[in-house]
Amino acid sequence: MVQRSGRLGVGIVGGGHVGPVLGAALAGAGHAIVGVATSSDRNRERVETLLPGAPVLELPDLLERAELVVLAVPGTELAELVNGLALAGAWQPGQLVVHTSPEHGVGVLTPALQRGAIPLAIHPAMVFSGTSLDLARLAETYFAVTAPAPVLPIGQALVVEMGGEPVVVEEEDRAAYAEAIATATTFSRSIVEQASGILARVGVENPGAYLSSLVRSSVDEALRRAGAPTELDALDLPGLLEAGAASASPLEPRPGDGPPHGRWDLGGTPDDLPGDAPSEFPGTSDSPWDDTTGWPRTDPDDPENR
Repeated sequence: MVQRSGRLGVGIVGGGHVGPVLGAALAGAGHAIVGVATSSDRNRERVETLLPGAPVLELPDLLERAELVVLAVPGTELAELVNGLALAGAWQPGQLVVHTSPEHGVGVLTPALQRGAIPLAIHPAMVFSGTSLDLARLAETYFAVTAPAPVLPIGQALVVEMGGEPVVVEEEDRAAYAEAIATATTFSRSIVEQASGILARVGVENPGAYLSSLVRSSVDEALRRAGAPTELDALDLPGLLEAGAASASPLEPRPGDGPPHGRWDLGGTPDDLPGDAPSEFPGTSDSPWDDTTGWPRTDPDDPENR
């Protein structure tokens, strides 16, 4: 891979669904993946697929080579991992350290900060499949970014390079942010599983496919009400209607159409009416046509005309 000046050597800690995808996104922005630390054979296969050629390294070797370390591990394991690496003297001064846990800000990275590392908390608000499909989804994903003010632009720039949209979340708000993420993720999954189970019990084959359109449209509508942009919003329908109304003009007769208040030629004469139809209407002049409107006269005493 041809490297550009100013690019970083990136080390990924964790070969699960998140780490290799973010690594591939950073590689797509021109950064060099110096290695991945993972012990799972299944994760190694994912790394080979998403980051071909990236070596699988031991943690000390990875941190020695990397200028940017991405800690893509569960939040429950993060504090112990960071502290253990600090005790081992693995963190380097000036090294960027990013974790992807929603519930933690940069406080959990304090042991690394004390050894001169630069702490960043960056959480992508999406569910990862661990496949290349996630790379396209990153383009429409918001990232929660928490960092000390002097280095906050670095975290925001990394998000933009991965194709996402950075949103600053304060350190003290990370717990509430994590609750919102967990609520949306867990509730959506449990509701779909519950509804699918009910449909399966009543004999509906492939309940997941049956619910797909309903669930997507329901979620889209809920997001629209919450202020998320939709395809209809992109069309600017109010603007289109406004423009249409402004360009509309009263109907004007075209040449040969006859005057608006004259008699319109409907292709026949009173003589062409059926035999049982009167050629003139009660209480009117001999002509069946109204001299003012040009339309057929009507009988005001006829109940159907009231």
